[in-house]
Amino acid sequence: MVKLKRVFLLTGGNLGNRLENLLQANQLIEETAGHVKKASGIYETEAWGVENQPPYLNQALEIETFLSPFQLLDELQLIENQLGRVRKNKWESRSMDIDILFFSDLIIKTDRLTVPHPRMHRRNFALVPMMEIAPLWTHPLFGKTMEDLFFQSIDTAEVKLLDNAFAG
Repeated sequence: MVKLKRVFLLTGGNLGNRLENLLQANQLIEETAGHVKKASGIYETEAWGVENQPPYLNQALEIETFLSPFQLLDELQLIENQLGRVRKNKWESRSMDIDILFFSDLIIKTDRLTVPHPRMHRRNFALVPMMEIAPLWTHPLFGKTMEDLFFQSIDTAEVKLLDNAFAG
């Protein structure tokens, strides 16, 4: 029997109608990837990794899914494409990016997928919304909660709560 898995995602984008793209991503995730159990508020942050880009909107989601990690990745990439994602360069502006931060407590390291997300612990734009929906979730590699990782983060980027109306 296939069991439901607890998965944490980070959605975000900085091109087009950023808010509409996040809302559409949530709906498409619900329709094709898994049930959205929790959603953080929506946060605005400066671009990470490459400067001179418009600010991003980000939101953390907790979903339940029957999909395998690679099936989920395939579905999420289809959603990104539906929302206008074009892949050219690393850390470029994009209409939608959906990262798998955690897939239950699995540790996966392949050319195609690394879980837990390899840089999320260094990025306040991921840690702040994760703290909102799962502050005590423990990183399976570091053995630290989201709160612990945030308070140890050296990322100085500001993460501003834009809208809490979409949290749930």
